[in-house]
Amino acid sequence: MSIQKHVAILLADGFEEIEAVAAIDVLRRAGLEVCVIAVAGGPVQGSHGLALHVDARLAECMHRTFDAVVLPGGMPGSQNLASSHEVLALLKRTYEAGGIVAAVCAAPIALHAAGLLAGKHVTSYPSVAGALTGAIHTGRRVEVDGRIVTGQAAGSAIEFALAVVTALGLPEKAKAAHDAMLVGAPVK
Repeated sequence: MSIQKHVAILLADGFEEIEAVAAIDVLRRAGLEVCVIAVAGGPVQGSHGLALHVDARLAECMHRTFDAVVLPGGMPGSQNLASSHEVLALLKRTYEAGGIVAAVCAAPIALHAAGLLAGKHVTSYPSVAGALTGAIHTGRRVEVDGRIVTGQAAGSAIEFALAVVTALGLPEKAKAAHDAMLVGAPVK
């Protein structure tokens, strides 16, 4: 019997819709308990006009423990994540407790703001690479360095989400989701 894994996906106004929906979908396909959380109120407005309803607000979840925290990118969503003291506190607490922290596109700026990227191999949307000082920016589509998972952009959103599933110790679930969705890139 496996223990249920709990994942928080944090949304701030201006999030990238493809990255959010791909993460929610892939993680739920893999059987993870996903809680979609609004940094402020909900529904949350995406950067291209799509509004998503959420399961909870961040203020209601600060007492919870998650196995992973996932941050979709987009602008100004990523800046809104990076400027939230609650987001940074949850990222630090999750990482310090042995959990996974994951961010795609511009959202690694929040991991940087939380002080989690020094000396880590990361990737991001090219325009924010220079803001990730102290990290080793690889420019790959997806990068995993220990318990930090980063992705490049909307085009790598499914690969990024599969990497989060694998990082949570569920490579067989990642492979099953990969195969069921006919994803082109192989799961490693």
